[in-house]
This record gives sequence, C-alpha cells and structure tokens, in this order.
Amino acid sequence: MNRKAQLLLVLSGLLVVIAVSQAIPSVLRTTVSTREITIPFELINRQIILKVKVGDSRPFSFVLDTGAQMAIINLDRAKELGLRLQGAVRMGGAGPETPTGAFVREASFTVLGLPAFSQPVKLALPLANLAPRAGHDFDGIIGSEFIQEFVVEVDYQARVLKLHDKAKFTYSGSGQSIPIQLTHGHPILTAEVTPVNGQPLKGRFVLDLGSSLALALHSPFIEEHRLLGPDLKTIRSLGGLGAGGKTVGRVGRVSELKIGTFRINNPITLFSEDKAGAFASTALAGNIGAQVASKFRVFLDYERSRIILEPNSNYSSPFDRAFAGLSLVAEGKDYSTFRVREILEDSPASEVDMQVDDIIVAINGKPASELTLSNLNEMLERPVTYGLIVRRGEQTLRIALTPRRLI
Repeated sequence: MNRKAQLLLVLSGLLVVIAVSQAIPSVLRTTVSTREITIPFELINRQIILKVKVGDSRPFSFVLDTGAQMAIINLDRAKELGLRLQGAVRMGGAGPETPTGAFVREASFTVLGLPAFSQPVKLALPLANLAPRAGHDFDGIIGSEFIQEFVVEVDYQARVLKLHDKAKFTYSGSGQSIPIQLTHGHPILTAEVTPVNGQPLKGRFVLDLGSSLALALHSPFIEEHRLLGPDLKTIRSLGGLGAGGKTVGRVGRVSELKIGTFRINNPITLFSEDKAGAFASTALAGNIGAQVASKFRVFLDYERSRIILEPNSNYSSPFDRAFAGLSLVAEGKDYSTFRVREILEDSPASEVDMQVDDIIVAINGKPASELTLSNLNEMLERPVTYGLIVRRGEQTLRIALTPRRLI
C-alpha cells in the first residue's frame, strides 16, 4: 500500500485517526496451531492485558483491543529496545492534540503461552500517558490482525482467552450469533439504544473490548436525537483523556441497550460533548465497551463475520455502581502512589473537602501501596464508608468517604 491512507484505531476506548504517508509493512509469516490454546490474562481496569515479547525482550503488557487493527508498541518501549523506526505517523482522536509516532520495521511480537506464532509490530505510538490512568504498564496494543487468525473466545469470569482453529470451529452453546461488519479491523454491529422516556434508536456501534466503559454515545448521534435534555439526570465525566488530549461529556443512563435479542437494562452511558475528534464522528453511533461485554462469554469469529454472545452469571447484574466523585492516577515506578487528579462538584468527595493533588496513603487501615489502582477504583464503586488517610502537602488528614449512586 504505497498511497496515502487513513487507518482507524480505537485506543483504550477512544477512536484514533492515523494519517499515513508511507507504506504499511507487509504481514510477516505466522504459524497458527490447529489445537485449542488457553491463555490467561489480567483484567486491569476492565482491560484485557496479555504478556507479550517483542523480539527477545522481557515480557511486556499489551492490551487486547478489538478497536485496534494492528500491533502497536509504546514509542518509549520501541526506543528502549532500539527498534528500527521510520517516517512519521500523526495520531489524532478524542481531544485537540495530534501526537506523532513512527512506523516500526523488522520487528515482531509473540504472546506468552502461544508457541510458534508471531506477527509484526507495525507502529510505535506515544502511549506513556495511559499508564498512570491504568495504574499498570501500558506497553502496547494487539488488534484485529491477531484476532482474525483464530476464533478468539473471551472468558471474563475465568480470565482466559481460548484460541480456536478458525477453519474447524463450530459452536453449539446457548449463545446468540450477532452479525458484524469489519471496518478497518473494527467489529461493527447494529444495536438499539432506548433513551430514558424515549423510543428505541438503531445505530452502528463498535464492540470495543479496549474500552472500560459500558456504553459511549458520539456527540452527533446525541445531538441528532436530542438525548441530553434537561430531564436526563447526568454528572460531568471525570478524567476523560483521549489520544488527542482531554475529552468532555456527561455520564448518565439509557433505559436499555439491545444487542440481538439481549436487553441490557439501564447501562451507565457516556454522552460525549466533543466538538472535534473521534467521539464527534458521524460514522458510528458509539462504542459498546467491556462493562457490557463482560456480561457474556464472547466469541470473536471474524472469519464468519460474526460475534457470539453467551450470557454468563453476571448477565442480569444491574449497573448499580456508586460514585465517589474523584478521579485518580497512579504514580511512581510501581504505580503505588495514588494522587487525586480531579474532583466532581456536589459529590461525596467534594462534600468531605477532598482536593486535587491529595494523595491517598491508606484506606480502612490498609496501606494504599498494597493496592492497585484497579483495586482502588473497584472499591470506590461500592456504597460503603471508607476511612482514608490522605496526605495534603505537609498535612495528614483522616477523611470518611462514602460513595453513593449519583445517576
């Protein structure tokens, strides 16, 4: 491909446009086993993390992302490994900025637990700003070029991937087959969203396992259907950070999300207010993320242009999370310093006078350094009272914080 092109990616739930002015490296030869292979994964802030080596490197943490097309490595890691970088890749997306990456030449990755298989790493992009938000190394992304070599079964409850021979795969379970269209490697499906006190609205959505959200609606879809009316209860979205910088929006609910015959009641929904960038795109109505996907055992069968959704024991669990009203980042080499990045007005955090740059030292008597950011975020989604020890400059404060349902 020697002409100019645009590549569409979803980076941690945020659609990214890559302006390409050079050839994309050709796909290296891969070897795919015909037997089923099970690979464990970590679930960090609802993202699927696989251990990956690039060449003979130490193991890195890559996110499996159905919203990405090709394998991408963090630009800092590429430089650390001395990978051969060429040209410029301009990355834009949600937010106003356009950071620049590079093509990667003559490098490939392997997944731990998957012998005799490799694929090229094609792009190096600046992903360093995502690690503090994840509280975990964010070394790269694996996308659809990997997924389409198999039928990939995602078992969120067991935290394993099962890789099936795509030529021999047959399904005989209780799930439902949902047709998809692969667009730039993204699985696009038709679904219905029913607004609060409204009628069902059909739209095209990307199934985005790289997004930790439940549902995100793009601003043109919202404006067209007037979904952000004064009667809809919402709160300001905290900590929205896209590949192009800060994003804006409101968090509320829709009455229902319908995929095939599956009905997801009252999912927490991001209503984008972006005026430019990915979440202002008219190409899609929105993204369906991991909080919805994790209610199912998911089969990604790109060979047959379908996904299969098989409900698990979490399918009927309501979206009843509480909100503390704060956004945290994890700092330090081991991501064990938890700093308040943003405070929501009229929230439990603001009511007890928590402030930006407060550092959470302990929670319920347990040192914060013994937790991960993912652990801490999960805790703060429960409506119970937590005893926090907070460092604010030279002060040490004791604060009782009780998250509650705000929407």
